[in-house]
Amino acid sequence: MIQHVAETDLVHLVKEGNRTAMRELYDRHIRYLTGVAARYVDDDELRDVLQESFVKIYTSIGRFEHRGVGSLRAWLTRIVVNVALDHLRQGAKTSPFTQYEDLAEDTEPEVEDVAIEVIHRFIRELPPGYRTIFNLYVFEEQSHREIAQRLGISESTSASQLHRAKALLAHKIKEYKKQNQI
Repeated sequence: MIQHVAETDLVHLVKEGNRTAMRELYDRHIRYLTGVAARYVDDDELRDVLQESFVKIYTSIGRFEHRGVGSLRAWLTRIVVNVALDHLRQGAKTSPFTQYEDLAEDTEPEVEDVAIEVIHRFIRELPPGYRTIFNLYVFEEQSHREIAQRLGISESTSASQLHRAKALLAHKIKEYKKQNQI
């Protein structure tokens, strides 16, 4: 029963090319990794990003080093984020880091009493540049310097895109609360 194999043993079997182990690795992590990819790309690109990610995972699993609990998931996440960012760069006819209209909001989004699914939907509705930087900063916990280096933009662009993303989210959440009398 491969479903009860420890993570380190599963990785070892995948390294050996065991197809059942590959399927188990996929089954254990696909839901989480789909959520990660969905933060960066639209639904029409999601399947391609996941497929390309798993190809990279299987072909580079030999470079994975187990460093304790959570290290495999962190490694898988890094691959999915990198593939998603590559897709964004390849698909962008112009820079995704453009400026949109300014919103008066200058506060953190007020998320109390708003379902997490609604918040995730609002994040996915952000313009690509805002969404990318918001996700890298909030979920991947990268600094503006790291984001700037990774995306080939300035730190100030990263900071302004994050500020605008938060303002847009705050606006969407405020409107949602008003419409739903929350």
